[in-house]
Amino acid sequence: MSDEAVASLLARARGSAATAQDDAAKAAYIEILRRDPTHFAALNELGNLAYASGHRSAARTAYEQAVRWHPQNPAGRVNLGNLLAEDGDAVGARAQYEAALIADADLAEAHQGLARVLTELGEADAAAPHWQQGFAGRALVTARYRGTAPALPVLLLVSARGGNIPTQQILDDRVFAVSALYAEFCDPVPPLPEHAAVFNAIGDADLCGEALTCAEKIIARTKAPAINPPALVRATGRAANAARLAYLPDVIAPAIHTLAKSALATAEDLVFPLLLRAPGYHTGRHFQRVERREELAAAAAALPGEVLLAIDYLDARGPDGLARKYRVMIIDGALYPLHLAISQDWKVHYFTADMAANTAHRREEKRFLDDMEAAIGMRAKAALARIGQAMGLDYAGVDFGLGVDGAVLLFEANATMVINPPDPDPIWDYRRAPILRALDAAKRLVLARARL
Repeated sequence: MSDEAVASLLARARGSAATAQDDAAKAAYIEILRRDPTHFAALNELGNLAYASGHRSAARTAYEQAVRWHPQNPAGRVNLGNLLAEDGDAVGARAQYEAALIADADLAEAHQGLARVLTELGEADAAAPHWQQGFAGRALVTARYRGTAPALPVLLLVSARGGNIPTQQILDDRVFAVSALYAEFCDPVPPLPEHAAVFNAIGDADLCGEALTCAEKIIARTKAPAINPPALVRATGRAANAARLAYLPDVIAPAIHTLAKSALATAEDLVFPLLLRAPGYHTGRHFQRVERREELAAAAAALPGEVLLAIDYLDARGPDGLARKYRVMIIDGALYPLHLAISQDWKVHYFTADMAANTAHRREEKRFLDDMEAAIGMRAKAALARIGQAMGLDYAGVDFGLGVDGAVLLFEANATMVINPPDPDPIWDYRRAPILRALDAAKRLVLARARL
């Protein structure tokens, strides 16, 4: 294929992508790659398309190929690093960001990513200069709008440190014109960008205290309606949330002790086995089960930070000995079943559970998604509604198990719950409609607030 033909195809792909004709854009990118499998722009931009539509595996493949064939191009490194970081691979992400900075020492996006993963890895001192280089003077990021009708402008508040609600599948770029503002780095003087609603996506109360304080000041500068007010999010730290929700009928919440590492050895009210975790982390990172007091010191030493959460262990195993963790979204006051993960391990996450390999487990999940009340019982469903009312958040989720009496075993309830579309494999077809219902509810929530 001639250079002119490639340039023409690339222009066509970019034009289609800019006007939300994603299938046409994908076809043009693939045609380029059919002729030249190493073409950087086609690989990188095809990865961006796949990522934006929730096809993370395809995005990762495209980014990996971009890095393989163009190791000196920092853009591919940053995109792959971002995906690895979101998947919990901080070490792999770090390598990509560091390689990007070797190629371009001033690349803000690489500094931003490296600041986050170094903090994740417990290297706060090393992260400090990257926070400044990555975010100072770059608090506002304006997303591309790809719609044809007049856009609904939304101000999205996020924390530079992470702990944010993933909104890419919610804030459709064909409907909403999104201005994302890193709250910690927001200049209090300039006017805010145009917006009809504010979506506070800062969701982790344990990690994002500073960002929530900044978000409150930002929201005080506008009369637009706000989704997930920061004061309500602030009340959802793991320990505080468990303490207040434990008083609800049919909710069994664990006792959570916030302790300095130095105080663990002499703490007298710990019950073993217990769960030990560093606050501000998700997807099972820095989270251990400790069987006996004699193992406590070694477990604590392996976790980052000087303050840890000691959490009573709630046994979520069924009669078959397998642990189950349900997730239900609470969006604008309504309940939406999202997934059920079944595992032999006490630490249950959907991406590590053996759902893909077990037809019976998928059938059980389907029953939950099709008829939540029949699957978990009226007591548990009513308890979930009470949890939602107590938190008062517009967008939140609950991870839980079931007690032998049908009560809710509360693992986590907060705003930082992701709604990810399933992989394209047909075995997940039963999950598509329930997930779409939750996503549509979130989109309706933002639409309704932006049109007030």
